[in-house]
Amino acid sequence: MSDMSGATSRAILERLIGFATVSRDSNLELIAFIESYLAGLGVECELFHNAQQTKANLFATIGPRDRGGIVLSGHTDVVPVDGQTWTVDPFRLTEKDGRLYGRGTADMKSFIACVLAAVPALLRAPLSMPVHLAFSYDEEVGCLGVRPMLAELAKREHVPRLCLIGEPTELKPVLGHKGKLAMRCHVKGAACHSAYAPYGVNAIQYAARLINRLETIGDELARPEYRDARFDPPFSTVQTGVVSGGRALNIVPAECEFDFEVRAVPSFDADTVARDLRRYAESELVPKMRAVQAETDIRFETLNAYPGLATPPTSEAAQLLARLCGSSDFGTVAFGTEGGLFTQAGIPTVVCGPGSMDQGHKPDEFVTAGQLRRCDAMLMRLAQHLQAED
Repeated sequence: MSDMSGATSRAILERLIGFATVSRDSNLELIAFIESYLAGLGVECELFHNAQQTKANLFATIGPRDRGGIVLSGHTDVVPVDGQTWTVDPFRLTEKDGRLYGRGTADMKSFIACVLAAVPALLRAPLSMPVHLAFSYDEEVGCLGVRPMLAELAKREHVPRLCLIGEPTELKPVLGHKGKLAMRCHVKGAACHSAYAPYGVNAIQYAARLINRLETIGDELARPEYRDARFDPPFSTVQTGVVSGGRALNIVPAECEFDFEVRAVPSFDADTVARDLRRYAESELVPKMRAVQAETDIRFETLNAYPGLATPPTSEAAQLLARLCGSSDFGTVAFGTEGGLFTQAGIPTVVCGPGSMDQGHKPDEFVTAGQLRRCDAMLMRLAQHLQAED
């Protein structure tokens, strides 16, 4: 790798976009680039690999190691471009009219680029507390990759004091988001000729009853007493997104499965929905199914889940973010982050980064050059703030 020790955030972003780190693929080439870049600045890195050794989280510390510090966190994976119509190469940075196009520019390689560009200034500070860099994999498929890294950090003598996740918020300070639970329901019925439908167990019809139950639960969660005005919509939501079953119209379907999700305000336990649906299945539906055919069943599988985030505005993390942003007009976002997992690991977390999720996951994803410059400035304020406290 050529020397990039004095590279700008734009130059680093150009390199990062060139790595097609779609969640289904490896991120190791990108991690190797970051590791080499940091090594050139004298910063050591730790890698936390997945079981297959095809992906890795990267963790690095700048500054003193005898106390807790501030984590600057971002995920390295991006969503696919399959089926999207791009007017530019999604894995090559393209600049037009003050916009920087490419997959991951908004979500969220721009923040990682700004953090890496700020490392020389952080090294010069010197810092009164450490700044940790934490770059994860598989965030886009359920915040999966960061978990083993957080489990290891929780064991250490000096757990970080707080975390800033640079998801795209247009650099507005964010303290909260909803949690998510995604599940799959498998309904095993009993097939027969449709002319003798009462002698079979129609898996699709029983799945439909479960889906209808989910709709009823969703209506209940929208009641005023369960609302949280900080979010849009201001209540927990339940949605069925995929249904599959049946082979032919003249065969009573023996199999049906559907996927559903719960987007839960932080005060609501999304598992409540799953427990309710299981109780309904076990007490109301399965007995009726087995009265016809003993081998029938309803089974649930968790696909992924992550907790919501609700950092108090009076917390140290929130007050530092207000100082860095120049604003205490705290908000929430509709999308999820790894923030709830950091908080569960004992690291209070806030969210603020360049770009907008309005551009994320879309063809011709972009971040403005102005957002990149503002993020650079925010991180310089962080370096100055920590130096001033020394």
